[in-house]
Amino acid sequence: MERSLTMELVRVTEAAALASARWMGRGLKDEADDAATTAMRNVFDTIPMKGTVVIGEGEMDEAPMLYIGEKLGTGYGPRVDVAVDPLEGTNIVASGGWNALAVIAIADHGNMLHAPDMYMDKIAVGPDAVGCIDIEASVTDNIRAVAKARNKDVEDVVATILNRPRHDKIINELRALGVRIKLINDGDVAGAINTAFDHTGVDILFGSGGAPEGVLSAVALKCLGGEIQGKLIPQDDKEVERCVKMGLDVNKVLRMEDLVRGDDAIFAATGVTDGELLRGVQFKASRGSTHSIVMRAKSGTVRFIDGSHSLSKKPNLVIK
Repeated sequence: MERSLTMELVRVTEAAALASARWMGRGLKDEADDAATTAMRNVFDTIPMKGTVVIGEGEMDEAPMLYIGEKLGTGYGPRVDVAVDPLEGTNIVASGGWNALAVIAIADHGNMLHAPDMYMDKIAVGPDAVGCIDIEASVTDNIRAVAKARNKDVEDVVATILNRPRHDKIINELRALGVRIKLINDGDVAGAINTAFDHTGVDILFGSGGAPEGVLSAVALKCLGGEIQGKLIPQDDKEVERCVKMGLDVNKVLRMEDLVRGDDAIFAATGVTDGELLRGVQFKASRGSTHSIVMRAKSGTVRFIDGSHSLSKKPNLVIK
């Protein structure tokens, strides 16, 4: 995989973030998602690669999407698998909340999980707790293992989880343990990544969310030396049938090597709204400012990038 693709991918997430940020707080999540998706497609058309979307966002909530099987790039260059969420946190942008991101991950062809857009149960940690978690173990056992690995008392551990009724049992168990909890309304990619950065204060992520977000999180944590485990959760017979057709065992625990194989992968994200890790887009006069992260597993390099964009010279966010 070409090293230069790391910076090319940032151009894609920057464009998606700039386009969708205009919709912040306006209550129009699909319009924000459509703006991000259109911007991503436009910039992808300029990138020298032969990309195929192997897991994408949008089918589950009938939103605009970069669909599974879609070809991205100029058609020249390395052949890569693409996992994408043009706007991770459509509801966040609609309400003006925290931690909305534009996100992309790529890996060499055949190295990324090919799965439908459905729900996945997840548990994720940063580098200090790798090898200590087990998605099939109890919440209590996982918390105690992470506390030991992080040299913390159980009461000092911070767990993050989507604030959903389906997670009430997990939340109640965490509260009974005295664990500190950070409930998030949307955006579990940010929640998973935050486990790998001490300054965010997050030690572990629990709960179910979208499978695309699980794969995206896996690529990010592979670059950061963290760990995520997942299990697909079909909601009906139709989803079970789709998994079978794609050669997936819905009872299997998906580990890092199942979600993204090989020694190389690239992850890029740009903040759309402010969060613990990335600042959101800001507009002033005819310029837009962005804050991004891009990481490569092979080199272990993590870059934070500040961008200042002339919206008058690049009104469509693309210069070919």
